[in-house]
Order: sequence, then structure tokens, then C-alpha cells
Amino acid sequence: MHTMATRHSRRNAPAVPPMPAAAPACADDELRWQAVQRRDKAADGQFYYSVRSTGVYCKPSCAARLALRKNVAFHDSCAAAEAAGFRACKRCKPNQPRLEERQAQAVAQACRLIEQAEAPLALETLADAVGLSRYHFHRLFKAHTGVTPRAYADGQRAERMRSRLPGSASVTEAMYDAGFNSSGRFYEQSGERLGMKPSAYRQGGSGERICFAVAQCWLGALLVAATAKGICAVALGDDPEVLVQELQDRFPKAELVGGDAQFERMLAQVLGFIEAPERGLDLPLDVRGTAFQQRVWQALRSIPPGVTLSYSALAERIGSPAAVRAVASACANNEIALLIPCHRIVRLDGSLSGYRWGVERKQALLEKERVAKP
Repeated sequence: MHTMATRHSRRNAPAVPPMPAAAPACADDELRWQAVQRRDKAADGQFYYSVRSTGVYCKPSCAARLALRKNVAFHDSCAAAEAAGFRACKRCKPNQPRLEERQAQAVAQACRLIEQAEAPLALETLADAVGLSRYHFHRLFKAHTGVTPRAYADGQRAERMRSRLPGSASVTEAMYDAGFNSSGRFYEQSGERLGMKPSAYRQGGSGERICFAVAQCWLGALLVAATAKGICAVALGDDPEVLVQELQDRFPKAELVGGDAQFERMLAQVLGFIEAPERGLDLPLDVRGTAFQQRVWQALRSIPPGVTLSYSALAERIGSPAAVRAVASACANNEIALLIPCHRIVRLDGSLSGYRWGVERKQALLEKERVAKP
């Protein structure tokens, strides 16, 4: 693009001096020129440069061949460069959002299409809708959400199924209303998605037996509930009756029974773990969620007491570094406090983020674990 203005290749250009540590990247034209020579992405958006001989303006990180310094001028904005008579570079597209932002927008658009579709959309259809190739779209979607487009669509259908089952005339009606074209595929996933048989879920847990018990601990009221598979809920609060009511609201027709002696021993183990988290606890869990949520929750269980991670670090740990928002959502949807320790996730700067059982409890838990750290 800048070939008319370039008489010296990059390898023949003088070495770029390092930027002074205390100086901003765009404090003056000399530092701006150094940023252009380095193709510094960190300077993008801080200023733009134009090339007189070609009539275009670019981002500092533009990959085009470097122009001669005498042909380069600097501008504080795209509008200023265009007012001076320059047009946007077709290579780096300085007047458009950054590539990462455009990619995130494309994935968000695809997510909305999947959520609004009555039937599953083909990969080609989604890729064409956002202007990307099939392969590139599939890779970007998984990088940003942590799951494939198909898995995301399955999760959306499962969510619709959960919301429609209670009011449907039959499981079959709710299944097709939610977008499942194959009863076999739905029933294959129903245990993982719903935590119980679809007919029981539709009837508010009718026919299911859920044991529970409430106790007091230094965090306040504690409710522990379990199915035959394992612990399905651990909740914290100020009022024991509210915790029980929330469990009843989730499964209004399930048989909620007070825990027997064996269940009381399980409750005692949970209470002991709260008092001494460094000892660890290995109890069976009945976790219900999408494949991505399961990955996040499993990763949470691997974080030892006294250690905290940021949402971005957790996303990297599960192999989906771009799926930070999806990771945060999975943490927020965790129904099993303490045993799936979402309280060990903090903001990037170390400050506390939200916690469904209260930020004060989160702070108290982290402080206790820090003190008790072996």
C-alpha cells in the first residue's frame, strides 16, 4: 500500500530505540513514530498516522510496509485524518472497531440468532450470517463462548425445555416446542440437563425424593439437599425458612424429606468442611448444567483453599481464554455453595465480585481460608 513512499525496507531501517518506561506511547510525534515503527498494538486508538504519498491513514499497528518519516503525519482521531483529506487504509481499517471487537460482535450476533431460532441452524447458515467462513467461525465461536455452536444451541434448547415443561400438556409437546427434532437425542441428555426424568421435572419434581437438612454455622443458615445421586444444593442465608421455601419453589411436587441419620452424617461433614476447609471434602454431587458449566464447575473444584483466581485465569484453565463472560455466568449459576467453590473467583485486580449468597460471606470465607492455608 505504501510502496511509492518506501525506498528502504524494514531490515535496512535503523534500530528502534526502546520507549522510556515513564513516557506515554503518544506523548509527542517522536514517540508516536517509534510506536509506528514497532507496529505497537497498544497504541491503536491513541492516535493515527497518514502517509502523504498514498493519501491514506492507518493505525499504528498497520502491517503495511513502513513509509518514509518525511511523508508521515499524525492525527488524534479518524475524523481529524479525514478532515485533512486522507482516506482509511483498506488493510488495517482504522475507522472500524478493532479485530477482536469485530470478532466478539460476530459471535454475539450468532448467539442471538441461535437463541431466536425455532429450529437448529446449520453451521453454514450461521457463518454466512456473520460474514465468516465455516472453519473460522467455528473456531472463533468456541474461543469466545467455550463451546461449539451446536453445544450452545443444545444448551439453549435445554433452557427452553426447562421453562416449558411445567406448563406443557406433555413432555413431547414441550420437547418439540423447545426445538428438539429427535426424541432420542433429548432423552439421551435429559438426565444431565434436568437432573431427573423429564416427566418428573415437568410435574415440579413429582415422584422424586429429595432429602434435606438445615443447620446453623458461622456463616448463618445452611441448607444441604441431596438426591439419590448426590448433593444437589448447598445454600446459605439468614433465614432457614427462606432456604427451605426456595428449595420447595424449585421442586414444588417433589417429596422433600428431612434427612435421616446417614444424611445427618453428610451434613456434619459439610459443617466440618466449613470450619476447616483445608481438610478437603469428597462427597458425591448431583450437578446439573450444560457441558460448559460442568467444565467450569469441575475446574472450580480443583482450586485449593487459600487460593483465588480471576475469571480470565479460570477461562484459561479450562482452555477457553476468550470465554470470560461465559465463565462468570457459570459461576453465577452454581447451586452448590462451598463444595463448588465459586467464592474463590475474584476480579482481575483482586477485588471481590458478586456472590449469590452475599459478598460479605465471600469475604469471610476467603479470609478464613487464607488464615487456615497450610
